[in-house]
Amino acid sequence: MLAAPNAHAVAAMALTVVALYLFTRDKWPLELTSLGLLAVLTAGFALFPYQDFDPLHLFYGFAHEALIAVCALMVLGQGLVRTGALEPIGRMLAHLWARAPRFSLLVVLVVGAVLSAFVNNTPIVVLLLPILVSVCLRSGTSPSSVLMPMGFATLVGGMATTIGTSTNLLVVSVAADLGLPRFGMFDFVVPAAIAAGVASVYLWLIAPRLLPDRQLDLTDASPRLYDARLLLSPGCRACGKTLAETIALSGGQLKIQRIRRGDTFLTPLPDVVLKEGDQLRTRDTPQNLKAFEEALKAVLYSGDNRVDEDHPLTAENQVLAEIAVVQGSDLDRTNLAYARFIDRYQLAVLALHRAGEDILKPDEEIPEVVLRTGDVLLVQGSGDQVTALKKSTEFLVLDSSIDLPKTEKAGTALFILALAVGLAAVGLLPIAISALAGACFMLLTRCLSLGAAIRAISPSVYFVVVVSLALGMALQETGATIYVTEAFLLMTADASPTVVLSALMLMLAVLTNVISNNAAAVIGTPIAVGIAAQLGLPAEPFVLAVLFGANMSYATPMAYKTNLLVMSAGNYTFGEFVKVGTPLTLLMWLTLTWVLSAIYF
Repeated sequence: MLAAPNAHAVAAMALTVVALYLFTRDKWPLELTSLGLLAVLTAGFALFPYQDFDPLHLFYGFAHEALIAVCALMVLGQGLVRTGALEPIGRMLAHLWARAPRFSLLVVLVVGAVLSAFVNNTPIVVLLLPILVSVCLRSGTSPSSVLMPMGFATLVGGMATTIGTSTNLLVVSVAADLGLPRFGMFDFVVPAAIAAGVASVYLWLIAPRLLPDRQLDLTDASPRLYDARLLLSPGCRACGKTLAETIALSGGQLKIQRIRRGDTFLTPLPDVVLKEGDQLRTRDTPQNLKAFEEALKAVLYSGDNRVDEDHPLTAENQVLAEIAVVQGSDLDRTNLAYARFIDRYQLAVLALHRAGEDILKPDEEIPEVVLRTGDVLLVQGSGDQVTALKKSTEFLVLDSSIDLPKTEKAGTALFILALAVGLAAVGLLPIAISALAGACFMLLTRCLSLGAAIRAISPSVYFVVVVSLALGMALQETGATIYVTEAFLLMTADASPTVVLSALMLMLAVLTNVISNNAAAVIGTPIAVGIAAQLGLPAEPFVLAVLFGANMSYATPMAYKTNLLVMSAGNYTFGEFVKVGTPLTLLMWLTLTWVLSAIYF
C-alpha cells in the first residue's frame, strides 16, 4: 500500500508539474518562467516552514559546480567558433564530399559525433551546416536529406562523456551530491559508443530515405527591394513639409535613408523641412516605390534615369541570403532595431521565420521582433556585404559558397580547449575548475571578447538549471522523490531490473522531447537513485538510464536548440522530425537497455 505524501511533498510535486508544463510553452521566456518558479518555491518554504529546512538553500544552484562547468564550456565552444579553430576539419570534409558524397556523409556523422563528445554540439552544428548546404547545392544533392542526420549525430555523440552535454554534467553532479561515486569522463563511453554505432548506421543508410528530396530555393522567396531616389519636383506635395509629415503622406511606409540637397547630405531627422529639388534616397519594392511617387507627386529615379517603361527598376549586384541566429549572436534575445542590424551590415531584412513559420504578429514590424536561436532572416544586399557577414562569425549564412572564418587565434583557442579537457580527463582538476580557467584564458588571449563570452552563456539554460536544481532539492527534502519512486515501483511490480531500467529510460526519453532536457535530468536523477536503493541494486545503471534517456532529444524540433537550427536550414516540418526522430529514439532505447543490462545485471 502506497503511503500518502505530506502536504509539503504534494506542493513540491504540484509545482514540479506546473514547471514542466510552463517549460513547454513559448508564450513566456524560460528565464522569466524559471525565476518566477524559484520565487514561488522559496517564498512557499519561507511562509510555510518544513521541519528545519532553510529555504535559502534553494539558491545553491546559482553556485553549483555543474552550472559553472556548463557555462564555462559554452564560452570555450564559442571561442572555437569565433576563432575558426575547427576550420581545417570543415575544409577536409568539403573536399572529401566532392569526391565521394555517400562515404562523406558517414564521415560527417562520425566526425560530428566524436567532436560533440568533447565540445557542446552547437558550435559543431554551426560549423557543419553551411558546409553541407554548400556541397549539396554544388553537387545537386538535396540538403534536407543530410542536415537532420548530421544534427542527430551530434546529439548521439554528446552522450559519450561527462562533458558532452550540459545534461550529462548535471546528472553526474546531482548523483555525486546524492552520495554516489563521481563518474569519470569516460566511464560510460562504452555503452554510448555501442549505441552511437547503431545510430550512425540508421542515420547513414535509412534516415536520408525517410526525408523528402527538397532543394533550397532562395531566388523568389520574397519580393526584391530596389534602391531609388524620389526627386521633389515643382508642385510636389512634400515641398515645404517636414520629413515626418511627408512620411505620413505616404501612408507611414516610406523609409528615408538620406536626403541630398545640392552637394550636401542631410540627416533624415523627422523635423527636417523638405524643399524643391531635394532627393530622398529610399529602398523598397517596385510597387511601394511607385505608390510613394504617386502619393507625393514626386519623380522616381533609379540611377541616372527616370523610372518608366523604357527604364524599369533594377537591383544590380543584389543577392538574397538566409542567415540563422545562433547562440552567442548579436541578434540572440534582441531585435533588429536595437542591434542596428541594417546600419551595421547594410542588409535589408525581407522576412523572418521561426521553425518554418512566419513569426510576425499583426501589430508588429520586422525590426521589433525579439529574435532567438534558430530564427532565420531572409536578407538582401550586395554580394560583398553577404560575404562580409559570413566572415564575421556572428551568423550562420546558408548559401552555395564555402567561406569559413579563421583567425590567427585559432590555434590558441584549440590548445586552451584541449588543455582544459585533458586536465579534467586525467583527473588533475575537476571539470568546473579546468573549464573556468580555460574560459579565462580565452579572454586573456583575446580569442574571445567579454561581450561574446557573456552572449555565449544561454540565459534559458542557466535559469532552467538553477530552478531545476531547486525543485530537485525540494522534492528530495520533502520526501516527494521517495513517494514517486515507490509509485514507479508499484507500477512496475514484479518486473525484472531490466524492465524497470528500460521503463525509466523511456519515461525520460518522452519527457525530454516536450520539456527541458536539463529539467528532466535533474528531477529524474534522485528518482533513479531511489529506485536502485529500493531494489537493492547498484545505482549506476539507473543513473545512466536517466542520463541517456534525457539526451534522446530527437522526436521534436523544440527538444534541443540545434534541432531548431537544423529545421530552419533544411526547411523541415514538425512531422518530419517525428518521422525520423521517433525510430531513432526507439532504436537508442532498445540498444541502451540491452547494453546496460548486459554490463550491470
